[in-house]
Amino acid sequence: MRDWTTDGCHPNPVGHRVLAKAILPVLAAPIGHAARIRKRMERSRQPVRVVCFGDSVTGVYYHTGSRRAYTAMLGLALQAAVPGVRIQAINAGISGHTTANGLARIDKDVLAHKPDIVTVMFGLNDMTGVSLVDYRKNLVTIVEKCRTIGAEVVLATPNNVIDTPRRPTGQLVEYCDVVRSVSRELKVPVCDCYRGFDAMRHRDRDDWRLLMSDQIHPNMDGHRRIARHLARSITGRAVDLADVHPIQPGVPRTLSLLKSGQPIRVLAMPPYDVSIVGVLQKLQPGARVEVTRWPTQEQSLKAIEQDAAKRVRPMKPDLVLVAVPRSAVAKSGEEFISSYSWLMNYSLSYSHQQWDCVVIHPSVSEPDSNDTARGALVRRLVRAQDLHLVDRPRDSRIPAKQILEDWFSQQLMSKSK
Repeated sequence: MRDWTTDGCHPNPVGHRVLAKAILPVLAAPIGHAARIRKRMERSRQPVRVVCFGDSVTGVYYHTGSRRAYTAMLGLALQAAVPGVRIQAINAGISGHTTANGLARIDKDVLAHKPDIVTVMFGLNDMTGVSLVDYRKNLVTIVEKCRTIGAEVVLATPNNVIDTPRRPTGQLVEYCDVVRSVSRELKVPVCDCYRGFDAMRHRDRDDWRLLMSDQIHPNMDGHRRIARHLARSITGRAVDLADVHPIQPGVPRTLSLLKSGQPIRVLAMPPYDVSIVGVLQKLQPGARVEVTRWPTQEQSLKAIEQDAAKRVRPMKPDLVLVAVPRSAVAKSGEEFISSYSWLMNYSLSYSHQQWDCVVIHPSVSEPDSNDTARGALVRRLVRAQDLHLVDRPRDSRIPAKQILEDWFSQQLMSKSK
């Protein structure tokens, strides 16, 4: 120490060389990994197959709108990062799965696709039932199996979570440390989603909270962030996914039923339980529309959320119209975010989309020239869920039914795009 510091603390020129020698390999490793993988992608004459392997955070479920997840966003990000390369992104995420479950299905769900790149993100379920020792062994085996077929592997730490007794942050950190350790040991790149999310939580907790659909699952805004982190780990290049909007059309099942002349079962909050029949029949004269009214009058947002949990999935409608009135208040900002998020979650099928769900902003039926911060929050929450929002144009006094008709007409046109 005395030979490379000036005062026992601050490095002298010799000390600076020692530090540089120690730091350089740490910096060079991810750069080297990314350069190698990017070069492989650029040389490929076939679509680059990327398999995202994981649990419910990886899979397609309600928390990202039931139509896509970060796998799809990663495909878009990689195409932006490496122009001209065709990407085939394959989702191999299943709810509740651990690394042990993953190993049991890796041959069928991952290796059978003959992937060029495999991203691996497990841990949020492992931490509740798989020991750290077994978690490490399983990750090592997963990497080795993927390497055996020539695939590049990127390990990812799980996102951080809202601290609960079942998933305490301190324990999650230990599992993330295992991922980093295996990455160093096997010399594979690591995408540190945990640190990325946690840095945001420390920088702006409110913004971080709006990335979460529930206690452990990020919403689509969170998935955009995961995809950006992964794309940078894979290619070494930063990309922006802010301009990626919900999939068009927003009501594919409804449009399909209209075209085929089959009945459409609608669950709608007032006042749209009355107007939706005329709207759909204007698009398709003679359309058969069966409407169930979803009452919201004099209910708190929490009560509507609890009703949604019992009402929507058992009914399995074709179209759900969520229109929370301004009168549905919450006790706090956190309760508003949680209840509104869970209301949307419960209004969607658990996994892949089985019915359409559209959110209608309160300004459509209750115009307010002084649109509040809460109105802006609704817009952000709906976009974060990757759902479509029917909204009132700024400074418009158009009747609510006309806004709804215009929106559905646009959806009909978007089908041909």
